[in-house]
Amino acid sequence: MATPIQYPWDTPPENGTCIQVAEGVFWVRMPLPMALDHVNCYVLDDGDGWTIVDTGVDNKLTRRLWMALLDTEFAKKPVKRVIGTHHHPDHIGLAGWFQSDHGAEFVATRTTWLFARMLTIDTQSRPTAETLTFWRSAGMDPEIYEKRANERPFNFSDIVTPMPLGFTRIKEGDVIEIGRRQWDIRIGNGHSPEHATFWSRDDNLVISGDQIIPSISSNLGVYATEPMADPVAEWLESCERFLPFATEKHLCLGGHKRPFTGLPTRLRQLIDNHHGALDRLKKHLVKPQTAADCFLPLFKRNITEGEYGLALVEAIAHLNHLYLAGQVDRMKRDDGAWVYSLKG
Repeated sequence: MATPIQYPWDTPPENGTCIQVAEGVFWVRMPLPMALDHVNCYVLDDGDGWTIVDTGVDNKLTRRLWMALLDTEFAKKPVKRVIGTHHHPDHIGLAGWFQSDHGAEFVATRTTWLFARMLTIDTQSRPTAETLTFWRSAGMDPEIYEKRANERPFNFSDIVTPMPLGFTRIKEGDVIEIGRRQWDIRIGNGHSPEHATFWSRDDNLVISGDQIIPSISSNLGVYATEPMADPVAEWLESCERFLPFATEKHLCLGGHKRPFTGLPTRLRQLIDNHHGALDRLKKHLVKPQTAADCFLPLFKRNITEGEYGLALVEAIAHLNHLYLAGQVDRMKRDDGAWVYSLKG
């Protein structure tokens, strides 16, 4: 029988405070200006300094909270290193600030650094022609399309500090010393390309970023930059590959929600969640549908305008997976939208 997921801490740390979750390992939570209103960061004692894993976004509040922590809980030593699990803004938003203002080394996978550096210099006042074509191909709601086509889109640089030229690369199979422990680096994909996770050889800690989080599933999205990507396949492969290493004793320190035990159970849940979504989607595709027509079978609830963008890219991801696996056909309508239908 699978061991249930358990949460050793009932209450997360308040903004600007920390909780010690293991010897020399501190859990910090930073606020986010979105529905998922927080990100978890971890500070590890390296003896002569601190290593921070993930940072939160770049805004005045998050900087102020970090400065308060650096002046109190972590005042006696410098921040020597910042590790980014992946390139999303809530995880590396202040990595450049820690480099430039605090002299910290930035450690990440090559893809994480390349994406982050590229996106910080890609500022747009309006969506690109490629993005508009991509939205139409997904069958985006016409009212939402018109609104978003004529407004400034979110730009990575809005909440991410410039990335200095230079970083230290980590990759699959590396071993890194953090917090007086040796950690195996295992790379996941699907939510973000070349997402780093860290598995301690010295105790039962796993730092998993957004590759493994409890109670919610990480977004698997396809974008105009790579419209035929298959993040669902990459996600499932990563979860299956991690399973042999996961034990019931592991304490998993994820990027959102609370630290938890029951890692094998959670990995199986993440796998089953997407297989279930794909099965529901195939039943829905007995009649031709665009990506925007597939929200209810995938998410089992109505999607609001604020959630629409993430829901759309995840619907495309699941349709791409079925299409590339040869399980569905698609044809393009006169308005440019792809319409998918189950084969046979």
